Amino acid sequence: MFDLKGYEASLLEGAWITLQVALASLLLALLLGLLGALAKLSPYKWARGLATGYTTLIRGIPDLVLMMLLFFGGQVLINSICTWINEQYNAWLLSSNPNQDWVSLVPDYIDISPFAAGVATIGFIFGAYMTETFRGAILAVDKGELEAARAFGMRATQVFVRILFPQMMRHALPGFGNNWLVLLKTTALVSIIGLDDMVRKASLAAGSTQMPFTFYMAVALIFLVFTAVSTSALKWAERHYAIKTR
Repeated sequence: MFDLKGYEASLLEGAWITLQVALASLLLALLLGLLGALAKLSPYKWARGLATGYTTLIRGIPDLVLMMLLFFGGQVLINSICTWINEQYNAWLLSSNPNQDWVSLVPDYIDISPFAAGVATIGFIFGAYMTETFRGAILAVDKGELEAARAFGMRATQVFVRILFPQMMRHALPGFGNNWLVLLKTTALVSIIGLDDMVRKASLAAGSTQMPFTFYMAVALIFLVFTAVSTSALKWAERHYAIKTR
């Protein structure tokens, strides 16, 4: 059942790509999550409205639709903008010199890679979920401690790094861990847009050997390994950020 017919290296290569997509998406999601949480807690109405619109949009559109929209629709949009910029630039040049040859100010065609599209989409999606996770964690921190830090003369960045972040992480870790595990599984969607990740490698191997159960079972086991390692790392982080009682 576990004879992979020589496709072991191919599956491992796909697993490495899957892991790269997951980690890059996580970094983007963390950045967007922190910015979104701070925006939702901002005293500025426009910032709160922007963050609320962002999270509402993500919750209302399926992940697969967003990925297809960004990969195909985003590519059309970017190339349309590039074409318009070149047309406007050349129209300006021709107005001063009718014999001017066509000049491309920006590339005429930009090809979005499946890796970039996958990372951007997954990071954008889970940035909204991280926003709510971090917002709740920030609200759980005692405001008195933040006020005391400011009264002590700490700058805003020092308050965040020394007081807010260590305490909010203790409250954010359960939600963060859940989001990470779901994000890890969501990376399987990138196979739809042509990225040679683990799922796509397994699909090609299964089609070639007529052994779908064997290869998809191998993919499932690799995902379980990723999950087990992640769970151990999350437990260590929870112990690290836990309040010391002794």
